[in-house]
Amino acid sequence: MEFKEVVKNRYSCKKYSDKQVESEKLTAILEAGRLAPTAKNLQEQHIYVAQSADNLAKIDELTPCRYGAPTVLVVAFNKNEVFTYPGGKRDSGVEDATIVATHLMLAAANEGVDSCWLNYFDPDKMAKALGLPDNEEVLMLLDLGYAADGAGPLPNHDSRKPIADTVTYL
Repeated sequence: MEFKEVVKNRYSCKKYSDKQVESEKLTAILEAGRLAPTAKNLQEQHIYVAQSADNLAKIDELTPCRYGAPTVLVVAFNKNEVFTYPGGKRDSGVEDATIVATHLMLAAANEGVDSCWLNYFDPDKMAKALGLPDNEEVLMLLDLGYAADGAGPLPNHDSRKPIADTVTYL
């Protein structure tokens, strides 16, 4: 699919069918995340693939936003392997994991797989419930699957501010 079509047509799916994501498509999505750029190429991200009924139930206990997706990618990063930027106020953890997550989301759309970016949860509780290492912080969850009948973009999906309102040339 043409990249501009991927970014234009991708939407946050809020109702999934039971159809599982095929392993070759899931692998292509995960590979796109692996190839994402990170500060100093530290690659501090870690992606957890939740598909079991037990882990999906744990996720459901902590967020109402799984929307029935059969697969959830948990995007985390190792807090001990980040690059600290000059001035010491920020590090690369959240930034790099966000880049990785965006690659995952756009790769899913390219593969014809629907997704929804989730951040409505307590990251510490999520990490504990899923048994993640103490050195990892959960950034976000990415629902993956196929839209159920009747699902589609929100009515305002195509509503965007003019580029002049969001971009300034210096």
